[in-house]
Parts: sequence; structure tokens; C-alpha cells
Amino acid sequence: MTATKDESRGDATESQEQNGDVDEESTLEKIPYPKSVFFIVSNEFCERFSYYGMRTILILYLTKILLYTEADAKIVYHAFTMFVYFFPVFGAILSDSWLGKFRTILYVSMIYAAGSVLLALTSVGPLQIPQKEFTIFGLLLIAIGTGGIKPCVSAFGGDQFILPQQELQLATFFSLFYFSINAGSLISTFLTPILRNDVHCFGLDSCYPLAFAVPGGLMIVSIVIFGLGKPLYKIKQPKGNIIVQVVKCISYAVTHRKGSKVEHWLDRSKPAFGAELVNDVKCLLKVLVLYIPLPIFWALYDQQGSGWTFQAVRMDGDIGFYTILPDQMQVVNPLLILAFIPLFTYGVYPLLAKCNLLKTPLQRMCCGGFLAAVAFAVSAIISINLESTYPVLPSAGQAQVRIYDTTSCAYSFTSNYGIDLNGDISNGYYENKDIQISGTQNIIFTFTKSGTCDDASPEPLSIDMDEKGTYGIFLNQSGAYSFTDNIEKSDDGYPKLRVLSYLARNITLQHTKKTSYSVEVNPGNTTLYSMPYPGTYRDVNSENSFEVTVKLGGTYSALFKTSSVQLITVTQPNSVHMLWLLPQYFIITAAEIMFSITGLEFSYSQAPSTMKSVLTAAFLLTTAFGNLIIVLIESAKIFEDQSKDFFLYTGLMLVDMLLFMWLAIRYKYVQNEDSSEDEELDEKETITNGIDNPAFKQ
Repeated sequence: MTATKDESRGDATESQEQNGDVDEESTLEKIPYPKSVFFIVSNEFCERFSYYGMRTILILYLTKILLYTEADAKIVYHAFTMFVYFFPVFGAILSDSWLGKFRTILYVSMIYAAGSVLLALTSVGPLQIPQKEFTIFGLLLIAIGTGGIKPCVSAFGGDQFILPQQELQLATFFSLFYFSINAGSLISTFLTPILRNDVHCFGLDSCYPLAFAVPGGLMIVSIVIFGLGKPLYKIKQPKGNIIVQVVKCISYAVTHRKGSKVEHWLDRSKPAFGAELVNDVKCLLKVLVLYIPLPIFWALYDQQGSGWTFQAVRMDGDIGFYTILPDQMQVVNPLLILAFIPLFTYGVYPLLAKCNLLKTPLQRMCCGGFLAAVAFAVSAIISINLESTYPVLPSAGQAQVRIYDTTSCAYSFTSNYGIDLNGDISNGYYENKDIQISGTQNIIFTFTKSGTCDDASPEPLSIDMDEKGTYGIFLNQSGAYSFTDNIEKSDDGYPKLRVLSYLARNITLQHTKKTSYSVEVNPGNTTLYSMPYPGTYRDVNSENSFEVTVKLGGTYSALFKTSSVQLITVTQPNSVHMLWLLPQYFIITAAEIMFSITGLEFSYSQAPSTMKSVLTAAFLLTTAFGNLIIVLIESAKIFEDQSKDFFLYTGLMLVDMLLFMWLAIRYKYVQNEDSSEDEELDEKETITNGIDNPAFKQ
């Protein structure tokens, strides 16, 4: 049976009495560093790799493969994140009240792994698994898994040490634990987009199954590693969960309102729960009032993986020697966190203190909240610039047509729709972006040669045009053909190319640098291909070695004629560079340091020592409610433009900070003194419960 904390101290004291006075260093030397923690740290690395790797590519998978709109994809993404930070409450209760930390981590990790495997299998198209339904189910299992083990892993690692003799080793463990979290996050955030983009499988220009399978495999590895360490673990039996007691205490006071008048409504619970718990709950509630504004901060912060990724999709990531993938921009935040923590601790805060600025935690939190608003104002301004580069889509009462001529003739055309649809396509291309149309109109196009060539004039072409429709017409040696055109930028930010050939021949376009990638073009169709690499493509089946060069975000039509190739830019490529996102990442990371980390330090210093674990759960819940706010706003579909959406969040954050300032002014700081050494140690253990929360892991 595992020795309790007090028993461990008793054994150490008895040993000292037998051997005479032994200094602390000698005692530390006799207690070896617990080897079991290396299994726990390795497990955490694999689990964080799995979670962040999956989440990094999730938003693009929802739009590119499952074909959700950007608004609906954000709803799914943030609903998933909401549950991730909602389930830790149940994980803590399950661990402390019934299963204990070891069995909770082991069993819930199996649910986690099952969700990861299901997500990877669902993304394999040939298996024909209902993708949307099983993706949602897989994400729910992952949310249960990662949320359920979140409050247990770091605390279980702390259980492996004998305190107070191994306090230095415990600090080393948490440094190593924190490093494993960030290492797993950084590596997977950079690697999984590469697996998604550079590998092609199942006939697609991407390989989401592999990009999901690697994190899923790491989750299975994490379970194996964790299980192998069982013979070495110190496993403590569950003793009951303080969260349950707090909820019962508050519920009792609410439901027992009859009887003699009391000074405070919670005093009604004293007969059932005792004065000590009731007084601690009173102190807890005073701190929790300051948590009311926190969800809005997370509603902004967590959009780095959704709204800001969609923003990066519309930008140019070419830096010469490498092309930054849109979902790889998320790696900036953890990199900046590592740099900003010592910078703020040893530079910014001391400097501000000398100027008598931001000396109290609540002042720093206010500043951090306003910085988050500034970050979103910056992102909104960038979105305005991006929106000016978007293609003009037909609105109600309008239609668009584009005519592509691959022949050597010079054609003109007329239509039965009036002078607005008559024109000359002697340069091989014609476009009309403003055809006034109502409902559905049948329009007949008649083509006439205006030059000398051997091709016969195509037969008249009839098209049923709808308002808001975009249409294309393609002329080759066999005649004229129509198709539904698509001028929107791609969901993943990569170039789109339609190949139109004069002759009925096979065309194989091979990237000049990525020689492993090629596109087999069937000249009988007008497919719009998504090209996973920008750059130059060469027709390897042609003696003339025709080449076309495409850029990120552009939509192109390549006209392969008898002796030349003409590239038509239908939609202009991305022109705003992705590095312009760095300022908003710098600002939001500074906001995170000042708002969320300071907020946790403040909360733990102000709450009773018995309430630390409750605060951990409450803080995680603020993240859940922040993502719920995003779900509600996106479900309402208030704005179509991303810039207006970002300005909305900016305004919400500003109002939120005014509320927080009002609460902060009214708050009176308290000084808590722990009543015993045990409480100090319990505090250290409960603080670790939230260590891998994005705001707390630092």
C-alpha cells in the first residue's frame, strides 16, 4: 500500500532520529529522483502532440474536406474547444471521488485514442464512413479524453515526490513537464500541416488521413508509455472532491431559505457543512466574481486557430526559400510565449514598476484585456485590406460570363440578350462581370470568325443563366462548350487552375521543383484543379514544354493552343503577405501574459487554500464559456465580412474591460496565510491541475 504524505514525513523524521542530526542535503541524497515521472512526462509530450497536431489542421479539414462554410466550421471548431474545457470538471470529480488519478488517466485516455483513430478513419474517403456525423462523434470522444485527463496528469506527477524533502526535484519536474507540453505543441503545429499538404493520398491533393493518423498514433503510444510505468508509480486513493462539496454547500443554502434570518445567505449551510467550509466558499465567491469578464478574453484568444487561420488562407506565405502554410502560423504563439515570459518577468514589469505603472495584478489584467482588443482591431484592419483583394462576386440581379478561346481564330460573338452581351474575343479572352439579369434567362451565343483560319465556326450555344451565377464558355476545334465557373479564392489558400486545350490530347502538368507531384488533365472536361504547390508547372507530354506559373490564392485558366499557352488570371493571387499577421500575434501573446497568467496568480493568492482546485476548474470553465460565445455569435451570422466580425469582438472586449475595471476598483485585496505546511503542499498540487491550459501552462 502506498504511504501517505504524513507517513512519508514520519519515516524521514524517524530515520533522522536514529542516525543523529542529518542535514537536509544528506536527506535529499538518500531519496532518489522518481523514475516514474519520466513515463509521465513522455506521456504528456505524446498527448499534447496528438491534441495540438489534430487541432492545428482541424479548421481547414472542416472547410476543405467536409465542405462546411467558414462560419459553420468555426461553430464546430469552437464547440469542440468548449467541451475540451468543460470536461475537466468531470475528470476531477471522477478522479478524486471514485477512480483515482492513475485509473482516470488510463481509462479516459482510451476514449481519447478511440476518438483520434475514428477521426483518422473517417477522413479516408474510400471507406465511405459518414464523414460529418462520425467526425463530430470522434471530436466529442477526443474532448472527453483530453478534458478528462487535463486535471489529473500533472497532479499525478506531483504525487511521485516525497515532500518537503524533494521540493527542488518537484520544481524540476514541473519545468520538464512544461517543456514537454510546449515541445509537443511546437513540433506538431509545424509538422501536421506539412503532412496534410505535402503528402497526397486516395486521389486527393492532400492527405488528412495521415495528418490525423500521426497524432492518433502518438496518443496510442502515450497510453502504452503511461501503462508501462505502473510498477513504479505511487498511486494515492481518492479522498473526495472539494468541487462536489462546494456545489452541495451552495445548493443547500439556496434550497433552505426558510427559517431564521441570517447575515449572509450562505450561512444557512453552516449546520450541514460547518462554518469553516462556508467561510471558505464565501471567500471563493468573491474571487469568482472577477471571473465574469474572463470568457470574452478567451472568445478572442482562441480564434487564433479559426478566424486568424482563415485570415492566413487569404495571404501570401512565400518567403523565398519556404512557403508558410496558413495553419502553421499558429506556431507563433507558443514561440512568443517562451520568449515573453522571461521578458515580462525580468524586463517589462520591473521597468513599469519604476514608473509606478501596473504594479497590481488587476491593473496588469486590465492592460492585458485592452491589448487583446487592440490585437483584434489590428486583425480587423488587415482583414479590410484583404477584402479589397477579393474577387467581385455577382449579387442579386447580376450574372457573370467569361469566354476562353483556344483556337487560332479571332472570334466575335453576339447574343439574343442585347448589346450588353456582344463582344470581341480576338485576344483569346472575354469577361463581363455585370450582366443585368432577373431569375433564369435562356441566352443564345452566336460566334463569328473575324480572321482567317481553318476552323469552322462553332454552332450557337444556349445557356440557362441564373442571377448570382458565374459561367464560362470554352472554344476549341470541336466547338463551344459551357460550364459553371468558380472565381472564389480556395478554402485552403492554394492556387486553382482550369486547363482548356485546343486539341484532344493528354496533358500532364508537373511542378518544376516538386517533381513528385503532377496533374493528369483530361481535355474532355473543364475541371478546376486545386494545386497544392504554388510555382511553375510544365507540360511534360508536350514537345514545346509549355509552362504556367500560379501563385497562392489565385484562380487561373490555362489555354493550351496549338503552339502556345495563354494563362488567364481570373482571380488575382494573394498580395498581402502573411508576415503582416505577426503584429497581432505579438499583441495577443502580450495580452495573454498580462491577463490570463496574472489572473491565475492573483486568484490563487486571494482564494482560501482549500479552494485552489475549485478555482482551477472555474478557470477552465471560463475558456469553455468563451468558446460558447464564439459559437453563439457565429450561429447568428451577424456579419458576412470578417473585418466587421473582428471589430465586433474588439467592441465586446472593450466593454468587457470596462466591466472588469469596475469590479477591480471595488475589490479589496486579502492576505491569506496557510494554516499548515500540508495546506501549502496541497496548494502546489492543486495548482498543477490546470498547467496545460493555454493561459496557465506557463
